[in-house]
Amino acid sequence: MKKLKYLVFFVSVLIPFILSAQSTFVKVSEELIFRDAPFAQCHASTLVEIGKGKILAAWFGGTHEGSKDVKIWTSINQKGKWSYPTAVAEGNFGSTGNFPLWNPVLFKSSENKLFLFYKAGPNPREWWGMYKTSLDQGKTWSEAVRLPENILGPVKNKPVQLKNGIILSPSSTETMESWKVHIERSTDQGKSWQKIPVDPETEFDVIQPSILTYPDGRLQILCRSKQGNVIESWSDDNGLTWSKMKRTELLNPNSGTDAVTLKNGSQLIVYNPLIPGKEWFNGRFKLNVARSEDGMNWNDVMILEDGIKEEYSYPAIIQTKDGKVHITYTYDRKNIKYIVIESK
Repeated sequence: MKKLKYLVFFVSVLIPFILSAQSTFVKVSEELIFRDAPFAQCHASTLVEIGKGKILAAWFGGTHEGSKDVKIWTSINQKGKWSYPTAVAEGNFGSTGNFPLWNPVLFKSSENKLFLFYKAGPNPREWWGMYKTSLDQGKTWSEAVRLPENILGPVKNKPVQLKNGIILSPSSTETMESWKVHIERSTDQGKSWQKIPVDPETEFDVIQPSILTYPDGRLQILCRSKQGNVIESWSDDNGLTWSKMKRTELLNPNSGTDAVTLKNGSQLIVYNPLIPGKEWFNGRFKLNVARSEDGMNWNDVMILEDGIKEEYSYPAIIQTKDGKVHITYTYDRKNIKYIVIESK
């Protein structure tokens, strides 16, 4: 039994660790998603694999962030070409009024149902959660549904579905006094949700977590913060309880990040590697990819942008079935940039 136990450990942990430690990443392609956009500004992209060689991306776009004309837009990459942006959600709530839309998040469940989560409302302190679903890989969408009170949906980054079917949605709330992170947990394929606080008494102002998984069953969240670093918390019970928040070694200039667990068990994060400036938008002109084997020690493996004053921010990252890694991010509020990388 001991020999078998060691063999399982070697195959499931050590081999992926050795292989990933030896690997480097190279760019396969990079491009802007659209030309002649039907909106002046765009931000907060998300992406999901919807079929072999097909990627669906979404973002919000309008006159400017917070404008009442901001809608959720999508585009499909098929055979290397992006379709023209299509508006799939608008902020017209009838007698209630028009409101801007925010932060779409795409997620495909194990039942092959595609979810488009997003927020609606005048600002992040007063917004509420909405979603639509698609059963034909994003060709058509259901009517918009408002999430229950106190459930926002994933606030920026994608949910993860565990092997036991549980869906964990990374979320957060913002008030004038503080920022707090929580997890929304579903055991019925997204029909209902349980809100789980994460270290509610923490000293850190944290929002927009992403979720990473580990071979031993542990979970880790990585969060945007006002305190100059990416902040982490861990769970060893499928997301029911979480550890005290603490700093990672990753810098964070109060800007969104996204992370993904690769098939080989290693972790990637896309982040702005700078400390905060005087304004919220300072420090978003450089964008890197870092890798870790244990979630604690991180090494930069690629520079995506090395600007001076532009805004390259709010990344999204996924790995497709063929092993390639796909990244989108805000390209100076004028476009969404799309990059594909792979391990060599």
